[in-house]
This record gives sequence, C-alpha cells and structure tokens, in this order.
Amino acid sequence: MIRMVTGGLLGGLVLFVIGGLFWGSPLTALAFSRGDEARMAELQSLMAATLGPGGTGTYLVPDPATPQGTSLYGQGPVATVIFNSGGFPVMDSASLVAGLVLALGTGLMVAVALAALPVRGFAALWRTGLVVTAAVCAWIHLGLPVFMHGAWGYAIYALVADLAGFAAATAVIAWMLSRSGASSAQ
Repeated sequence: MIRMVTGGLLGGLVLFVIGGLFWGSPLTALAFSRGDEARMAELQSLMAATLGPGGTGTYLVPDPATPQGTSLYGQGPVATVIFNSGGFPVMDSASLVAGLVLALGTGLMVAVALAALPVRGFAALWRTGLVVTAAVCAWIHLGLPVFMHGAWGYAIYALVADLAGFAAATAVIAWMLSRSGASSAQ
C-alpha cells in the first residue's frame, strides 16, 4: 500500500512537471494557431458581446440547434469556442495548484489500477499502463479532429504531451510497484 501511494504521488508529480514543460513553456506555441493582433482584439470584443450574456461555456458557432443554424453550420466557417467570460492571467497560480492536485489524484488512480493487475514486474506493469494510456489519449485527443473536424495540430500536440506525461508517470509507478515485496495487497 505504501509503495502504491508513494508511486502514485511521485507519478502524479512527474505528470505535472511534464505537463508544465508542454503547456507552460514556449513549446505550447506549437499547439495553437495565431492570428493578427488587431483582428484578435476585434474578435475578443465580438465574443464578449455575443457570448458574454450566456456566460462561460463551450459554444458551437453557429449553433446547429435550429434549421437555420444547421444550414449555416454546413456552409462554414464553424468553431467550437471554449469561452471564459471573466478572463484570467496567462500563468494563473490558482490553476497551477488545482492542476497539481489533479495530477496527484490522477497518479494515485493509475497506481491503484496498476496495483490491481495480476502481473508483477516493471516491464509488464509499464507496458500495460502504456497500452491503456495510448488508447485513452488517442480516443480523447484524436476524437476532436475526427468527430468535430477540429485542428489536427492541436490534437496531435495534446496527444504527444499526455503520452509523454503518462509514459513517465507510469514508469515511476510501475517501478515502485515492482520493487521487492510490492503486491496488490500491500
């Protein structure tokens, strides 16, 4: 049990650090498309006027819930907008704290799942964790461009970031669980 919890917390910390490298560094520019600054400011004002009354949320633009919206959606252009009506700092310390808690909890969940497996040994645990990680990350990240016709660049970047983080976290957890005497009962 101690190795499982320790491995989960260490794995979660590794997941957080690698996530920071991908999303909190200049590398993140690889994930996003850029627009002209003046036009982006104009778009921000339009979003405040158009989406602001509805509040923070995820919006389909145009909204295909009506016949006219369906027609407009089919004609394009379209967008899925993750909208925050209040804004926040680029490097928001509150989200870093919440993100660390999320990463630690995620590491613990991975550790519980790996500890419950009937296999022992670093290679078997890590391989199993990697296969599950790859499947889940592929479904979550590649589903956006497949089903919503979203941007492949962002999806692939997010996929690589999560695969790197989970591969390293799973390695730490598998190593802790495979140490002498570690079993699902401990």
